[in-house]
Amino acid sequence: MPHRYALNDTDDGYSGPYRTFAEHQRQIDLLALHGVNEVFVQVGAEYPYYRTFQRFGYTPAELRAWIPGPAHQSWWLLQNLSGFGGPVSERVMRERAAIGRKVAEQLRGLGMTPVLPGYYGTVPPGFAARNPGAATVPQGDWAGFERPDWLDPSSPVFAKVAAAYYAEQRAVFGDSTMYRMSPLHEGGTAGPVDVRAASGAVQAALHAAHPGALWAVLGWQDSPRQELLAGTDTSKLLILDGLSDRYNRLDREARWGGAPYALGTIYNFGGHTTVGANTSVWLDRFGAWRAKEGSALRGTAYLPEATGTNPAAFDLFTDLAWEPGPIDHRAWFAAFAARRYGRPDKEAAAAWEELRKGPYSTSSGLWSESQDSLFTARPSLTAATAAYWSPKSMRYPADSVRRALDHLLRVDPRLRGSSAYRFDLVDTARQALANHSRVLLPRIRAAYAARDLAAFRELTAAWQEAERRLDALAGSDPNLLLGTWLSAARSWGADRAGSRTGTSTTPARS
Repeated sequence: MPHRYALNDTDDGYSGPYRTFAEHQRQIDLLALHGVNEVFVQVGAEYPYYRTFQRFGYTPAELRAWIPGPAHQSWWLLQNLSGFGGPVSERVMRERAAIGRKVAEQLRGLGMTPVLPGYYGTVPPGFAARNPGAATVPQGDWAGFERPDWLDPSSPVFAKVAAAYYAEQRAVFGDSTMYRMSPLHEGGTAGPVDVRAASGAVQAALHAAHPGALWAVLGWQDSPRQELLAGTDTSKLLILDGLSDRYNRLDREARWGGAPYALGTIYNFGGHTTVGANTSVWLDRFGAWRAKEGSALRGTAYLPEATGTNPAAFDLFTDLAWEPGPIDHRAWFAAFAARRYGRPDKEAAAAWEELRKGPYSTSSGLWSESQDSLFTARPSLTAATAAYWSPKSMRYPADSVRRALDHLLRVDPRLRGSSAYRFDLVDTARQALANHSRVLLPRIRAAYAARDLAAFRELTAAWQEAERRLDALAGSDPNLLLGTWLSAARSWGADRAGSRTGTSTTPARS
């Protein structure tokens, strides 16, 4: 597989808007060790926009108010929102751009491709009024946020803006051979724009700045649209399929007209930390889609919305491109347990077999992630999920994780000293408690409906005790401490003179 791509557009927002370069470097090392060769680089992407639009009639203050804070820039680059969490300071933008440059250089030094954001028409408010000849389309709102306007790529001003953007980007990040763009993402409005002509103009502007560069577009919901594909040279395009393991009866060649694509997975949304993934679906589909006559499969795309969780899923998914034949699901997990803790151990193998049969054997059809914890839902007797986008019921037998925890607690004491074992122990115990919330709440609801006060008090006391245990458990691992994330954010703050107030203390995540 020539393309082994990693990182969702949202990873920088959910997992690391305040990462240090050392933390980015560790992530790069992990990706390199797992054979990834194309990595999305978002940190600092706002700076070329900031510099570019000062050439087109905007003041620095106007642009700083338009650009969101670091934690929300992922969705600004996707043309979903603007301004939220700002105004962002020029110092923060410069420092993030400096980190982004070092990230891109580190990737090149390891023979990997830094995948940079391309320009496809996002503009600040009132752009057409300040730039004669420009045609813009209001994009409405997205989940209650105001979306940035879209500059018609087929209008004459677009090529000038794109050329200025790529020049500013090159000055900071250097050149690349692959750029990420997803026009009309999650309900964008085309209005009077001819999407076929627009996509051709976007690709032409990219190739004017970077001849022959590959355009990477996210396969998600209705994107990429047929009109977009019709206007591009698809030999210079790669679709990163975010739905490969979510739905059934998928025919990617028919859907995308033979355009090259990468089988992808988004096994968590919104930074959710639930254990599990549709790993058996990966194994079944990757082999079948690769062997299909006329297959357009050209790679893999590791696309969780947030990294730093689910190490088994990361390990297995990045193995796909390297195996010449089918992977035995059960044998792989047994070998993973031995590899992860240093040598074979029957209790470790038994633990991961339980996890394999449970949260790592969920099926496709509607979801690519597992259910979340009701302990974190808004208090309600009828709560079915904590997050808006999350399954409303268990996707595997709840007791499978509890049995895995029992086995992990019996692992040879000589293998318990590694950070991997300690992380797995806390994570599995946390998931077992989270699953218990879905056992307890129906009983509490039944006691309430039956007006059984004694049972209601007993069960709600058990709920509160489980919450206390969960808090104590999560507090035992620095990866799960809220203060760690708050201190990282504070470290990017400044005093009245504009000097940094601290340094990030975010630990490397397992």
